[in-house]
Amino acid sequence: MGSSSPLTRRNRAVSSVLSMFLVFLCFSSSSNAQPTPVFACDTSGNSSLAAYGFCNTALKIDARVADLVGRLTLQEKIGFLVNKANGVTRLGIPTYEWWSEALHGVSYIGPGTHFAGQVPGATSFPQVILTAASFNVSLFQAIGKVVSTEARAMYNVGLAGLTYWSPNVNIFRDPRWGRGQETPGEDPLLSSKYASGYVKGLQETESSDANRLKVAACCKHYTAYDVDNWKGVERYTFNAVVNQQDMDDTYQPPFKSCVVDGNVASVMCSYNKVNGKPTCADPDLLSGVIRGEWKLNGYIVSDCDSVDVLYKNQHYTKTPEEAAAISINAGLDLNCGSFLSQHTEAAVKAGLVNVTAIDKAISNNFLTLMRLGFFDGDPKKQIYGGLGPKDVCTLSNQELAAEAARQGIVLLKNTGSLPLSPTMIKTLAVIGPNANVTKTMIGNYEGTPCKYTTPLQGLAATVSTTYLPGCSNVACAVADVDSATKLAAEADATVLVIGADLSIEAESRDRVDLNLPGQQQDLVTQVAKAAKGPVLLVIMSGGGFDITFAKNDPKIAGILWVGYPGEAGGIAIADVIFGRYNPSGRLPMTWYPQSYVEKVPMTNMNMRPDASNGYPGRTYRFYTGETVYAFGDGLSYTKFSHSLVKAPPRVVPLRLEENHVCRSSECQSLDAFGPHCEKNAVGMAFEVHVKVKNGGGREGLHTVFLFTTPPEVHGSPRKHLLGFEKISLGKMEEAVVRFKVDVCRDLSVVDEVGKRKIGLGQHVLHVGDLKHSLSIRI
Repeated sequence: MGSSSPLTRRNRAVSSVLSMFLVFLCFSSSSNAQPTPVFACDTSGNSSLAAYGFCNTALKIDARVADLVGRLTLQEKIGFLVNKANGVTRLGIPTYEWWSEALHGVSYIGPGTHFAGQVPGATSFPQVILTAASFNVSLFQAIGKVVSTEARAMYNVGLAGLTYWSPNVNIFRDPRWGRGQETPGEDPLLSSKYASGYVKGLQETESSDANRLKVAACCKHYTAYDVDNWKGVERYTFNAVVNQQDMDDTYQPPFKSCVVDGNVASVMCSYNKVNGKPTCADPDLLSGVIRGEWKLNGYIVSDCDSVDVLYKNQHYTKTPEEAAAISINAGLDLNCGSFLSQHTEAAVKAGLVNVTAIDKAISNNFLTLMRLGFFDGDPKKQIYGGLGPKDVCTLSNQELAAEAARQGIVLLKNTGSLPLSPTMIKTLAVIGPNANVTKTMIGNYEGTPCKYTTPLQGLAATVSTTYLPGCSNVACAVADVDSATKLAAEADATVLVIGADLSIEAESRDRVDLNLPGQQQDLVTQVAKAAKGPVLLVIMSGGGFDITFAKNDPKIAGILWVGYPGEAGGIAIADVIFGRYNPSGRLPMTWYPQSYVEKVPMTNMNMRPDASNGYPGRTYRFYTGETVYAFGDGLSYTKFSHSLVKAPPRVVPLRLEENHVCRSSECQSLDAFGPHCEKNAVGMAFEVHVKVKNGGGREGLHTVFLFTTPPEVHGSPRKHLLGFEKISLGKMEEAVVRFKVDVCRDLSVVDEVGKRKIGLGQHVLHVGDLKHSLSIRI
């Protein structure tokens, strides 16, 4: 999401604040004010509406949509192409605002949602990158379910809409990207599992009709979008040059999972161009892939002002009418912004776009609103009509926010001092610019939380603390080293809470280096040198830092990465530090040294290394250089061990038809489709059973990863995640985790033209330190 200029962003911010103030006045002016949800077909207020087919709930949705479209004038139709959709009073249709956000809780970003009166806040979960670090699919879905319940509750009192432009499922390709915090990380499988899980949580209802929606989710930003503003390169004009292999292997899988597995109601096209074409004007990407190949059941929306951007900033068309027409003809259904409302009628008159294309677009929009019950009359009489303020910020919802933070926190270093003993620590020094922050904890696309528990508050609830910020903010131009070292020298233990905030990494703000901001490194080093007791480093950030100095400093006893941990971040941090919770988070992205960004331009979209120019590749799947911490890293307070109970055969033969070309010639790979891959093909699917034992003295959660290293064909990944499972084990308890592996689906790689191929030769499966080799042969 975003806008075409800083001025527009400021105007939008002012408008948002003003609208919130007006809502506040509305609630304050009358204690009897009873705001109501926006909906169509209010037959109790206007009985004549019952005669309209689109208000007849007995009809099939397609018939209702067709009836509605057939009753509209061209001008009325065009009014439904933009996020602030004009109402049609004569048909009992009110104005509807499509733009609301729910990235990690109901948000006040976007004009469709407000906090006021009966609902002053909503549950604010950890920023997505930390939730992803839990590697817990059931948690992803549980959070989505709570967010959609609170959204419906707010809708019922007139404070929210039904369409939410979340989640962000772009791949976190480069650690400098300011929006990486919004994503599930760098791995296509994890991102895909998060995408479909969160979408299901948001959308699925308790209704017997599987086509109904609780709220409508939207997966964004499609596609190959991950440069915002880096060294003068802006997202509005950036052309992402992406080869077909990387497109199908890395950038597209989360979006495909959203649509195919999650049945998402919407996909948002991005600002950038991909291989020279603006994504919102590319018929191959929109009509061809999203709606054609993946069969989207819903609508395609532009990022805000991106149709305006492709005309004014990218100069892709000569006239605004051409920009309107090319977007609609490509498959765009809804424009966030006002561009299509201003220029579509002229485009029709000029013969650039026909009314049939407009009908198709608004039909997709109406279809979504029908699935939400918007045209079914009073929501109070529908399935979620009983929800209200009592269902927002409940104790169980707030506990889920704390639990999500606990499960995501990653323990990166522990020399044995963690967990701290509350009885042994008489005084705890808490130092750092993020030690007592509130809003920093929730990251961007935030809402007003139910309440905050800061790290300082969480720690002080357990032991006596002394506190010093050490820096006036995370930029830390000047560090108060003298006061900080004095505090640490007198305390039994020291916790340093440092890192970043939205002034360092955010939308429209990419980083240029991986160093801790300002004087933070010096602050940490000097405090560690002077400290009497163990020093713990707590890093609050979306992306990783080069903290090699702290990793190698023997005076630093422990390092925790806590992302942006949400409203209950302080509770979770204290629970982990004092051992009330055994950490189980694992890094969802690689942490690189500073040298990486000094030689790798952010604008190079290639995932695979290139030895000819020293390009090291990107993400754990392809990167060939040194790391500070690797994808999947994370420690526990107990010891988990793995043993293989059931393994696949050492040789997997592919049974080919008699005339197959590879029976008479040497082949490095085979198509991952055909008779040898069909459902009943012998030996093409197997199970891997792994026994996991907790050999330590604490219960804990543990993520079991199944990786594969395929043969070196088609630029295959060095390592690739096939599956993961999070389990809970008590002291000395053991359990068996089962993975199903389909040879054609799971052991195939994407070739240079985007086709899936099975590499012939040795494949190595990894689970922890275990390795099992199998050979795929003809």
